[in-house]
Amino acid sequence: MFITQKLAGQTVAHVLAGQNLTEALNAVWRSNPNLESGQRGAIQDICYGTLRQLGLIEGILKQLLRSPLHEAELKALLLIAVYQLQFTRAASHTIVDHAVKVAAQTGSGFGKGLVNGVLRSFLRGKDELVRRAQANEVGLYSHPAWWIKTMKSAYPTEWEAILNANNQHPPMTLRVNPAHTTVNDYLALLTAANIEAIALDDSAISLKRPVSVDFLPHFFAGWVSVQDWGAQVAAKLLDLHDGQTVLDACAAPGGKTCHILETANVTLTALDNDATRLQRVKDNLNRINKTATLLQGDASAPDTWYDGQQFDRILADVPCSATGVTRRHPDIKWLRRNDDLAKFARQQAKILDALWPLVAPNGKLLYATCSVFPIENAASAEAFALRHPDAKRLELPASALPNGQSLDGQLLPTAEHDGFYYALFSKS
Repeated sequence: MFITQKLAGQTVAHVLAGQNLTEALNAVWRSNPNLESGQRGAIQDICYGTLRQLGLIEGILKQLLRSPLHEAELKALLLIAVYQLQFTRAASHTIVDHAVKVAAQTGSGFGKGLVNGVLRSFLRGKDELVRRAQANEVGLYSHPAWWIKTMKSAYPTEWEAILNANNQHPPMTLRVNPAHTTVNDYLALLTAANIEAIALDDSAISLKRPVSVDFLPHFFAGWVSVQDWGAQVAAKLLDLHDGQTVLDACAAPGGKTCHILETANVTLTALDNDATRLQRVKDNLNRINKTATLLQGDASAPDTWYDGQQFDRILADVPCSATGVTRRHPDIKWLRRNDDLAKFARQQAKILDALWPLVAPNGKLLYATCSVFPIENAASAEAFALRHPDAKRLELPASALPNGQSLDGQLLPTAEHDGFYYALFSKS
């Protein structure tokens, strides 16, 4: 547990200093190549759990510290240790003892006694400490105050369910490739492999517990892909038919790209401005044995890559706050700022305006985000329609939506899927 706490604490400290959690963990893996798979899993679980519950844990820690703790790694060590004591089944004495040993090697080393005293004080009075921390909404919901306020305004009846969903473990959902199998046949394969699962619709399967893709039957032969149920909506809404030309703008990592090619025999261009992420698209295409034209370029600047051929369908899966997938990326809650939303909205408008001339007459453009904030979603879609009189907004067919429901294109996170927004436009 010593190395687990040490590296988890360092990772959380980097995130709280502004680094993306995925990047912080990747740096740990690179610096510690000899970590066993169990250690890597434990470090990841602790980091994710601490960041999911950070509002509560910080509320507890404030009560236990006489003054603010400015040594970042020492503070992060206390945060992860409190998380372990409150939310995991590990023996409390082991958590405390190892945290003290880590503290002796952290920074100036003065924190050994502090860590011991704070954690033992928490164990003596944790019920009351938790109660007091949860008296504040940031502690109760483990979201920043500005986020809670915005959710209340946007979703007067759903805001609490959204915040609670963000703090849960995300579901693991599979998309079945119809070229190889059906949902029912693949469920039988999962049962034979002792993997419990249920069908969500005629293409999606939800696993009762996440498993490594190594254990999924025929995964590497392209029979299934891991893709959230809400993300699977995109290809269904595009109304794809054989022979069409399709642009998947902002395509990486390629889940929707692959789904489009599994849906219809189309000529597809996958665009992304990041060469490394574009390689992930290529890897995913290779796994399902599909091909597409891969282009590195900025979706908001077509003049740098566009050849003049209009597209029958465009998927504009634009950059956003990613607040609909917070449970998969809990660092988002603490790295995002309120003014980021307007910046994303401006970037989205620039991309939409640049892509609209690329849509062929009678063609369709699907605007998509993985956000739950209206400024990036409904407001952006409405503003786009006002700027382009030839853009007719289409009603989304209930048959394409999870359980047939959305709030005017907004899918809110539930136990079955993440949060997404979709707006479909045709060119008159």
